[in-house]
Amino acid sequence: MEWYLALLLMIGLVVGLMLFGTYVAMAFLAANIVGALVFLGGGHGLDQLVRNITSGLAQFNLAPIMMFILMGEILFETKVAFRAIDAVERLFARVPGRLSHAAVMAGTVFGTLSGSSLANTSLLGATLIPEMLKRGYHKSMAMGPILGSGGIAMLIPPSNLAVLLGSLSGASISGILIAAAIPGVFIALSNVIYIVARCRMNPSLAPNYEIPVMSFGDRIKPFLIYVMPLFALFMIVVGSIFAGIATPTESAALGAVGALIAAALYRSLTWENFMRSLRETGKISVMIFFIIGSSLTFSQILAFSGATQGLLSVLGQFDPTPLTMVCAMMLVVLVMGCFMDPLSIILITLPFFIPIVDLIGFDKIWFAVIMLLALEIGQITPPFGLLLFCMKSVAPSGTTMHDIYKAVTPFILLQILTLVALILMPSPAGWIATVLR
Repeated sequence: MEWYLALLLMIGLVVGLMLFGTYVAMAFLAANIVGALVFLGGGHGLDQLVRNITSGLAQFNLAPIMMFILMGEILFETKVAFRAIDAVERLFARVPGRLSHAAVMAGTVFGTLSGSSLANTSLLGATLIPEMLKRGYHKSMAMGPILGSGGIAMLIPPSNLAVLLGSLSGASISGILIAAAIPGVFIALSNVIYIVARCRMNPSLAPNYEIPVMSFGDRIKPFLIYVMPLFALFMIVVGSIFAGIATPTESAALGAVGALIAAALYRSLTWENFMRSLRETGKISVMIFFIIGSSLTFSQILAFSGATQGLLSVLGQFDPTPLTMVCAMMLVVLVMGCFMDPLSIILITLPFFIPIVDLIGFDKIWFAVIMLLALEIGQITPPFGLLLFCMKSVAPSGTTMHDIYKAVTPFILLQILTLVALILMPSPAGWIATVLR
């Protein structure tokens, strides 16, 4: 079979099954079974599929995924994260669009604790949007900042997707976790600047409203009680990795234990919400591990069929510059992000991208960071970005997809500018990678 037919068969099976509503994990497993029968020798190929899944999951560096998920689920189920968001809002008493700023700050804070963009967006949307609309905020200024900051969880440690990308690409997980925080913080700052500028230009988007007069102590006390301890937890998790005191696995376990202790100290931990946290962690982890196990066989089938080498040879005929190649790969990710979820994009593209990265000599940490950013942008890009539909599910009745598309557009442009800047000036990520080595 010609390489392009093999490529069409494998990619077509995965995409086609997902279009029919099949779960990502099941779509990849079905494609792997067909590919193993066709390209890996029938029954022997199925044996190899089982061996690949076993070896793919028997990796200690996958443990942080479960721990990071558990940390976020504990804080979510015990409502500790909600208290932190309320405390952040009190700090913006005299700032234009203060609830929008609170959304950005809360998205960043909760992103460092959950590692899940979907959890981040659903939490902020359900808690903040009704209050913002009640206060007279325009829909674009209510939903846009939440969507713009919801995906930061993918970039700021702990990021489950960063751990997954590092384990599949062979890049340093510690390096990715630290380096990815740079664009995450930059996006948060650019969102704040945009909100201030937009609200000063058109105050009707976020009208001022009377709030109870509070002393500085009354405003800062909830922040010190509910936010600073969680920020300290984040610093312990990330700082232990950066200082070389703990591995990503150890720091993730430390974060999960810290979240459990925090919930207990706030007297929010019950047996029921603890068990819910464990169940949700188990559901998410099993799905992710299923996908990881299938990805090894998927890459192997592409290699055996000649699809990977055939595609690389075609690209080589154009003799692109390294910068052109990076831009082309990111454009592919951005386009796919309009229609597919990040996990699917990683599994489909990484078998092609990593050989190109090795061939041209890119730093894998830098490449992983810009890919994470491109994946994050894809989640809020119309028409089918996942966070857009997440927002639709929690937004008040009467909210249309057109309202959501309009609200998120300025924040997409801000993030694309960040991506361009990171591609043209990769030194910060490269510097951190050098330090960690």
